[in-house]
Amino acid sequence: MRVKLLKVRESTGELIGSPYQAYELLREEASADRECMWVLHLNTHMEVIEKELVAMGTLDQSVCFPREIFKKAILNSADGIITVHNHPSGRLEPSQEDRQVWERLDKAGEILNITVHDHLIISAKGFYCHRSSRYEYPEADHIK
Repeated sequence: MRVKLLKVRESTGELIGSPYQAYELLREEASADRECMWVLHLNTHMEVIEKELVAMGTLDQSVCFPREIFKKAILNSADGIITVHNHPSGRLEPSQEDRQVWERLDKAGEILNITVHDHLIISAKGFYCHRSSRYEYPEADHIK
């Protein structure tokens, strides 16, 4: 019998110590013209293993299921993830559908023993952080 071991993927070296750092990593993608969902795969030191685009939708929705969100996280031996999606309208308010998806992902993460650190909504204007229920507008901070 032959045993083949999977190679552990090394981190990119990018450390995610705050929601702002996750936003900065995906700031360019925030202005996509359709709703997209990304997953940041993190190791035990909160370093990015991979930034993965998991869904590309339409102007106001993207469809994603826990199996797509966690598939690569499992293959990457990720300790945790952060989900990020954009709102092309620029509005950062989470929809009821957003909240339902986040709840399902949190439950799936518990079952898989992969920590779901946060869920972010991003736009060119700023971002919404689910865990702290805060809106952040980094560009406005530079104007002051």
